[in-house]
Amino acid sequence: MPWFTHEAPLITRPEIEALLDRMVAEAKKRLDSPELGRVLLLPPDITRAHAGVGWMTEYLYHRLTDEGSDVFVIPTLGQHVPHTREDNAWMFGSIPEEKILVHDWKNGVTNVGTVPAEFVREATGGAVDWEMPIDLNTTTVTQDWDLIINIGHVVPHEVLGFANHNKNYFIGLGGKRLLGAAHMASAVYGIENNLGNLLTPVRECFNYAESHFLGGLKDVYFQVVMAYNDDSQLIHTGVFVGDDLDTYFAAARASREQNITVFEEPVAKIVAVMQEDEFRATWVANKAVYRTRMAMADGGELLIIAPGVERFGEQPEVDALIRKYGYLSKDEVLELYKTAEDMRDIPHGTAHLVHGSPEGRFTIRYAPGGLTREEIESVGYAYMDVHEALERYDPARMQDGWNTMPDGERVFFISTPSAGLWATREKLAGRTQD
Repeated sequence: MPWFTHEAPLITRPEIEALLDRMVAEAKKRLDSPELGRVLLLPPDITRAHAGVGWMTEYLYHRLTDEGSDVFVIPTLGQHVPHTREDNAWMFGSIPEEKILVHDWKNGVTNVGTVPAEFVREATGGAVDWEMPIDLNTTTVTQDWDLIINIGHVVPHEVLGFANHNKNYFIGLGGKRLLGAAHMASAVYGIENNLGNLLTPVRECFNYAESHFLGGLKDVYFQVVMAYNDDSQLIHTGVFVGDDLDTYFAAARASREQNITVFEEPVAKIVAVMQEDEFRATWVANKAVYRTRMAMADGGELLIIAPGVERFGEQPEVDALIRKYGYLSKDEVLELYKTAEDMRDIPHGTAHLVHGSPEGRFTIRYAPGGLTREEIESVGYAYMDVHEALERYDPARMQDGWNTMPDGERVFFISTPSAGLWATREKLAGRTQD
């Protein structure tokens, strides 16, 4: 059972700070430890900064430091580009740079066990039959921590059904082998079979790994849920705190109720904006694709306005893979994967080619700040000049939801695609309900 939960139409920053205090007090009580010597904070990276997880991390850092704890922070980057000093200052405020450690997904991991191939096969319904080596951040799993606090935003997710909880460990702090095995399994199983499901095959594998290999960690999850208010602003509506799976399920159910927009009919035109200060590659900006694809009509168009996007992959080898092959259908990728050594070397990148593909159903049109028309079209997308896009679909004037343009064009506008899931009722059929 969760340690405690709090839900309301609006949870203010002072109320969240009080709940953070309550979590620390509860942890000390449960650990029978009035003093927490060494504490590790595990927030998401900058691509989830809109959830307020940065100031929550900063608040915890100073609260614990003032009590004498030695506190460190590791942004759960996965294989994303490490934060710059400026990124850290923007997201985490006054936390000293030397206290913010960098996750190295290639050389900074330690194997703690393996999810057997038989378990993966059963979880995926026979779709894949490879094992998942659980290689995790060495600092996290080998050093002695009096408390590890996972801070995150629970929201629909393309691999795990809903983000956060033990995703912080197995994706955010995972190694190359684990990231490849997990992402490729999700791609083969089918992105639209994952989105909005409380328990996906990869989540089931991560739950196995947590119970079998991480039982010795003294940890807790502080999970927030957000929703749009009447002024189209994202606000906090739920806080879920605990150290078990029930805490995740409680938060995911709340997110399912608040963060999924259901359409009776497919949508012909969606315009989505990816914030310039958070999204700099299609690798992360394609959340706009993942979260809207189940709403798109056949023959429709998804326009992604992304002023900060200047590359495809977060890492050079992934960027090169996307430039070489482009965004392909699932069947095309799986056929190439049999023999293409570069695909097999970075399967998490290969999976991204599938996740970002419209599968021939609709057009994905990008308006990036730092990629040319030639570059965008070379990977299978259509192009629009970012200045033209911002002038026509000015985020300051557009309203979340349906908009009718001066020339009569009717579009559905989404200001923060990473905060939800948009789908037809038909596409959502069969989701895990309990």
